[in-house]
Amino acid sequence: MSTHRTIGVLGAGEVGQAVADKAVRHGHEVLIGNSRGPRTLEALVDRLGPKARAVTAEEAAKPELVFLSVPFFAVPELTRLTTWSGKIVVDTTNQFAAAGPYRGRYDVGDLTGSEWVAGHLPGARVVKALNTLYAPFIAADPRHAEGRLVAFCAGDDADAKAAVAGLLDEFGFAALDLGGLREGGRLMQLDGALSGKHLLLQDVG
Repeated sequence: MSTHRTIGVLGAGEVGQAVADKAVRHGHEVLIGNSRGPRTLEALVDRLGPKARAVTAEEAAKPELVFLSVPFFAVPELTRLTTWSGKIVVDTTNQFAAAGPYRGRYDVGDLTGSEWVAGHLPGARVVKALNTLYAPFIAADPRHAEGRLVAFCAGDDADAKAAVAGLLDEFGFAALDLGGLREGGRLMQLDGALSGKHLLLQDVG
């Protein structure tokens, strides 16, 4: 079980809501915030239950483990929220340039999307995870008769990656380590070989 009993969730879209739901169901306290303020999240936290609190974005960034589920293009605005150094940040974003159906791809040059995100959160221990899965699959039970839904993860800090993998396993996923933000992130990002792939891992034993 994860030692991070309080989890921050930045962003309250489909992915942020799914993560928050998973966390509270497994006994974690969740601080969820967005750019529009806590009052816009009251109905959501009522639905999630007493372990969830609607807070400001600054408060949601305070825990030592934070899920980042904001639009990719909004990431630069997060730099000022807190001192990111040492925090574990789970990057669930994808490189869409805008909201809406014709979103395009945000150009980050030769960087992977996760490297670009890490560059805007100085000192954060960034772990890429859950971005390859469609939101309804994250929200649903990842455990099936045929096996558990694979949740790929990548990161440059081994301890942070192990902590996130443990949390994903706790949620019912089968966490699969793909290496660092460069090589693993390349496979997982929007144009990567594993983007949108939903695989089951059969438990043996």
